[in-house]
Amino acid sequence: MNKDNLDTLFNNLQHDFDLEAPTVDHEKRFLKKLNKQTLADTSKPKNSFWKPFLSIAASLAILVTVFVTTQQEDTTHDLASISPEMAETQNFFTNAIASELTKIEQESSPETKLLIADAMMQMQRLEKEYKDLKEDLSESGEDKRVIYAMISNFQNRIDILQNTLTQIENIKQLKNSTNESSTTI
Repeated sequence: MNKDNLDTLFNNLQHDFDLEAPTVDHEKRFLKKLNKQTLADTSKPKNSFWKPFLSIAASLAILVTVFVTTQQEDTTHDLASISPEMAETQNFFTNAIASELTKIEQESSPETKLLIADAMMQMQRLEKEYKDLKEDLSESGEDKRVIYAMISNFQNRIDILQNTLTQIENIKQLKNSTNESSTTI
């Protein structure tokens, strides 16, 4: 820009400049505010020194946990781990047991409460035995006797559930027959 252009620019902007002087105590007020801010910043405890170390330690703890849990192998085997046929057998029994449990839940009533509780205790006992059999299976290397015992365990569970359903049906029939005889009298 040449000198004439600068002069015309400044002449045009002359009324837009702030030419007023600040008040006398402006500098004191500014320094006072600045000191307050500085004192407030220094009074806060500095945790920034430990933050990087804590974040690194937390990251390492998470990595170690993930590594350890992924490295652990499930050492127990069940019927499904032996062969596809045994997997089908296990699925059949599991579905049959679930079906029978659903029927028992639907038939639950105050009269059958104790009967169902007894059946569930027997089921828990058989489930514990099955867990022991799974450990035996992994230790024995797929011994046929253990496999047979596991299948028998499933059959025993189904038998318990079916017997419970039969007894519930008998209780319902007995209740209905006593209600019919009391209404006819």
